[in-house]
Amino acid sequence: MENSRRNFLKIAGISALGLSATPVLDAFALDISMLDMKINAAPGKDAITAKRWGMVIDTRKFESEEDLKPMIEACHKIHNVPVLENKRHEIKWIWEEEFKHAFPDLEHEYVNERIEHLPFLVLCNQCKDAPCVRACPTKATFKQADGIVAMDFHRCIGCRFCMAACPYGSRSFNFRDPRPFVKEINKKFPTRARGVVEKCNFCAERLAVGLQPACVEASKGALVFGDLDNPESEVRKLLKTNYTIRRKVALGTEPSVYYIV
Repeated sequence: MENSRRNFLKIAGISALGLSATPVLDAFALDISMLDMKINAAPGKDAITAKRWGMVIDTRKFESEEDLKPMIEACHKIHNVPVLENKRHEIKWIWEEEFKHAFPDLEHEYVNERIEHLPFLVLCNQCKDAPCVRACPTKATFKQADGIVAMDFHRCIGCRFCMAACPYGSRSFNFRDPRPFVKEINKKFPTRARGVVEKCNFCAERLAVGLQPACVEASKGALVFGDLDNPESEVRKLLKTNYTIRRKVALGTEPSVYYIV
């Protein structure tokens, strides 16, 4: 296993398309604890299952950044997301964004005033055709049968090809060891190490034990989660009765996160 990794690193160092090989080398210079970082999200007897998970975010229920904080804090707390003062090193699974940045293809000079000033909750879109999956050379990023774009952290070599491929900025890179910056570690979810990319996983580990995603639980009904392939699911009913938008649909990634505006 080690020999195959060394061989891959040699090849990656030569053919990294002009990117520095330092992050790649740094990733395997990490401590051995990376090897137990795979998430055990195998469905249990109480698991919630779907053919293709999706989310509907009702922006009409938000008025300010304060309304989004409970969802962001719930997600970051259970997933051991560090709090870093340096914004260039910031790790984000779910965060708020301005309309013009979240939906640059829909923004115009006469946009509705409420929409223009409303903070939008953004996260990994769990794309049906995910470019990050195709870009990952080690299959550290992969697609589950239920549509979730998941990560096996211990396979990540820190090349950041997935970050370059993602058009939504939904991935973060650990430039430093994040563990000292986690206020209270949740031992039920793996911590990461320096040189590892991470992102939202639709709380696959919670679904496996019958729980809704943490952000959904904290949203008081503003976030609805369900099976996009089930016409009777709550998400499908919302999509049928409300006008919704998705981020950068022209790219053909088929995002699984919808916004009621």
